Amino acid sequence: METGILLACLALVAATLIFVFYIEPDPRDSAPHRSRLDHLLERRDAIYDNLRDLKFEHRAGKFSEADYEEMRKSLETEAALVLAEIEEVTGGVARPQRREAPAGNAQTLRGKSTS
Repeated sequence: METGILLACLALVAATLIFVFYIEPDPRDSAPHRSRLDHLLERRDAIYDNLRDLKFEHRAGKFSEADYEEMRKSLETEAALVLAEIEEVTGGVARPQRREAPAGNAQTLRGKSTS
């Protein structure tokens, strides 16, 4: 009877040690923190995408002209505010490019197609 209790305690200790020392860390804990500029660039890109989608849906007939103009003006105002914040953060030095299409990749693709 005593050996059964001892084995159960040892199994519990072993399980606890395995849980404590071999647990997988959460990747979000080690992810680098985003800067204010990263956040603003992401917002800017999302607004541009929303404007593009809005224009497409308007052309498809999903929105009336009045609704389209109201939503477009709202998104353009938000974009202007975000761009002003980006200028403030960067000191107006340079306007960062969109993240999806780096300039180097477009030139590389053009160079390969003409060769």
